[in-house]
Amino acid sequence: MTETIREIAFDTETTGFDFNGEDRVVELGAVELINHIPTGKTFRQLVNPRRKVSEATIRITGITDEMLADQPHFDAPEVVDAFMEFLGDATLVAHNAAFDRGFLNAELERCGRKPVPAIRWIDTVAMAKKKFPGAPASLDALCKRFDVSLQSRTLHGALLDAQLLATVYLELLGGRARAFAFDGPAKDTRTARTPAKRRAKPLPPRLLASEEAAHRAHIETLGETPLWNKHNS
Repeated sequence: MTETIREIAFDTETTGFDFNGEDRVVELGAVELINHIPTGKTFRQLVNPRRKVSEATIRITGITDEMLADQPHFDAPEVVDAFMEFLGDATLVAHNAAFDRGFLNAELERCGRKPVPAIRWIDTVAMAKKKFPGAPASLDALCKRFDVSLQSRTLHGALLDAQLLATVYLELLGGRARAFAFDGPAKDTRTARTPAKRRAKPLPPRLLASEEAAHRAHIETLGETPLWNKHNS
């Protein structure tokens, strides 16, 4: 039986870039993958950071203080409990994982929760740099490389970026060719073999009578017990 691989493509939006300082998470976005295939299950939650959102964050994400005023804090059950239940024991896939891991674990530690250890994270930036040395490794650059549409991405958003990340991650693993693998539960009917149809009337032999006679004459010169006759006897 093939082992089921459960992963979560994950992204955060934050008030700034310093998870060791006063910056906080303002949005969580996650996409479930089973055996590297999105299942359609997602998680998205805006979070009240208990502080002002920076101008840079507003410009990049469109998330304002007004939008967050009535949202729950990270330590509220509908945030931390709901997200940790969605995560379970899955591996987290993130783009520049140290950033998202730093913010998530800082929030978890403030709640008295255990951090998600580094061993449970996959960094798609590292994967991209290994696969395409010297090439740009931003999420936008990889979407363009793999022809992943950015049409709906006028602003950054945790769930949208997690969905784009899931697609890029699949491409980094081998892309559409993985759909033809036979070791997972998903089946691709395009690879199924269809038995060849029998002809209604067999084709006539294409061997000329003169060619058949020449072949028989040659056989006569090989003696009474040709090698193939010994094996066929």
